[in-house]
Amino acid sequence: MADETGIFIGAGGGERQILNFRRANRHGLIAGATGTGKTVTLQGIAEGFSRAGVPVFVADVKGDLSGMAMAGSPTAKVHEPFAARAAEIGDTDWQYKDNPVQFWDLFGEQGHPIRTTISEMGPLLLSRLMDLNEVQEGVLTIAFHVADKDGLLLLDLDDLQAMLAHCAERADELTTTYGNVSKASIGTIQRSLLQLRSQGGDRFFGEPALDIDDFFKTDDQGRGVVNILAADKLMASPKLYSTFLLWLLSELFETLPEIGDPDKPRLVFFFDEAHLLFDEAPKALVEKVEQVVRLIRSKGIGVYFITQNPIDIPDGVAGQLGNRVQHALRAFTPRDEKAIRSAAETFRANPDVNVVTAITELKVGEALVSLLQADGAPSPVQRTLIKPVCSRVGPVTPIERGVIRETDAIGNKYDTLIDRESAEELLGAKAAEAAAAATEAKAAAEQAKLDATKAREDEKARMAAEREAARQAKETERQRVAAEREAARQAREAAKPSFAEKIVESAARSAATSIGRKVAGNLGGQLLRGLLGGLFKGR
Repeated sequence: MADETGIFIGAGGGERQILNFRRANRHGLIAGATGTGKTVTLQGIAEGFSRAGVPVFVADVKGDLSGMAMAGSPTAKVHEPFAARAAEIGDTDWQYKDNPVQFWDLFGEQGHPIRTTISEMGPLLLSRLMDLNEVQEGVLTIAFHVADKDGLLLLDLDDLQAMLAHCAERADELTTTYGNVSKASIGTIQRSLLQLRSQGGDRFFGEPALDIDDFFKTDDQGRGVVNILAADKLMASPKLYSTFLLWLLSELFETLPEIGDPDKPRLVFFFDEAHLLFDEAPKALVEKVEQVVRLIRSKGIGVYFITQNPIDIPDGVAGQLGNRVQHALRAFTPRDEKAIRSAAETFRANPDVNVVTAITELKVGEALVSLLQADGAPSPVQRTLIKPVCSRVGPVTPIERGVIRETDAIGNKYDTLIDRESAEELLGAKAAEAAAAATEAKAAAEQAKLDATKAREDEKARMAAEREAARQAKETERQRVAAEREAARQAREAAKPSFAEKIVESAARSAATSIGRKVAGNLGGQLLRGLLGGLFKGR
């Protein structure tokens, strides 16, 4: 039950254990071995916050916490001892009740999708999510910086992959400006993104991104809404689970204003399987968790870690968990014994309780409890019977879940994925423009090459034609000259005397010079000329 000062946790040793509202934002721890009652304790505390008007966020690892949406039933076997337990610890206000619930799911299957953008997640948490080393984280940080400088939105995994490919193309330029950007590192990050996508991580990145204000809701009765994250499937990807929870805390820390210590928290977080936040986490990330947990208190946010072994929580974080509920631990191994000693040392001593002995003797539904009092000091540890819950212990049915999801205040706000213009589209458009320009330039170069070839062929043809024309002109001139020479020769030939004429002329000359003179005037000479004249006349 809830009263004006806090939430009734249980009773033992004649004392009622009350979780003070004004100290509830000093965080807490619920620890214990499997099957000792941690989930029921968590459920009961969450119910108390809800009835006090404080919204709650809880990660439902096994699916059992979904039953908070339904009232418990006296006919259910698991609920049979609840009335007797309530009477035993003096919880007179106990009765079966439901709680206002909103279901969430990173994969969008068992609740409203939860998304964030790559930019909001940031390179540090993404590096943690993809298990990158320091060099690869540095390259990823450079990609974020270049995207911010160039005005490129990183919304989903497609955007980040496109941005990394863009950085690979500009590796030489970026190395000069920001330091070594190796294509090998980018290739490793791309492979990690592929693995993240195969685990369903791509559904977590995109829009519409989660509006944190949707966690801060109350119903018409003034009860705080219990936001239940379906984490049973998510647990198969523990890095995604832990990174999401850390991102959520960081987002709240960066978004909410400072309010100091309010009369009661604005919102309370319960992180089940809390050790996943810290397993194999680099020192920088653990320091980030410690910083957020330490400072988020002043934002009015309470954070409660649920884990099997209290030593799973780093000392820097565990030291800030003022409200503690420790269920039974089993001393089977040296590590278990160390956990028991560690848990015993964190409680304020009570001379009536031997913590080391009691912690191994606790029954199911019983715990060692130490809560912060009004003055901020922890109460002495007390062996306590935890109060029974009012809602169902166990999961809702798929039909019940579907009805609750359809009728809550969120509606279909997050159901439709939005893919607006971002880095992938802009870089794709630039690549297409560059490809088109390259194609055009290539076509122009090829055309210029063709034009040059044609020009050379045309010039070659022109020169050949000129040579042929010159040859023909030369041949014509040669023929003309030959013709003229032939004509001259023929003219010369025609001008020459014939053979007979030459004989006559020769004879005439001879006659003129010798015989002619002797027979001149005589008859013989006349006869000879007559004879010769007749002879030539016949020819």
